Amino acid sequence: MSLGDLATWTAVIGTWVLVVGTLAFAYWQMRQTRRISSATTILDLRGKFEAPAMIAARRLLATELLAEDAAKEIENFDVYLFFHLVGSLTHERILDRRMVWNAFGSHVGAYYYFLTHPVDRISQWRAEAHDHTILSEFEWLANEIMKLDRAMVKDPVGSETTREDAREVLTYESHRMPPS
Repeated sequence: MSLGDLATWTAVIGTWVLVVGTLAFAYWQMRQTRRISSATTILDLRGKFEAPAMIAARRLLATELLAEDAAKEIENFDVYLFFHLVGSLTHERILDRRMVWNAFGSHVGAYYYFLTHPVDRISQWRAEAHDHTILSEFEWLANEIMKLDRAMVKDPVGSETTREDAREVLTYESHRMPPS
């Protein structure tokens, strides 16, 4: 092999190393940007969740759910639609699941529990509307939150939201007053 061939191969290999390195750095940079964007969006959503109007909606809904009157129609959908949106953004991987779990996990679990116990209102609404997609992303999110709960406490079976856990969260919510 001549000196010219060696220089050519060195240039080719060096170029490939540079290309691969650039692609790896671009991928890393894109992942970091996605994580920062997810965190920013979650902080924005958290701000909306803590807004006076949403606190009032949460208080009203928590009070209705704690009354456990299965015959009473729930007309306040603001909280469920909020969680449906969060679920959709998380399902599409726009939001990081673990960040969502940290920001909203206990609320998602509690509201979902009382929405489906003692009566599964989601199933009722779906049957009445003949639409299986009603609150499907909220339901997906609740299931993901339960999976993360199990993974975080290293308990593959027993860490689902209990009635007592859900009641504690909703009792707090039902007494919460929006800031004036």
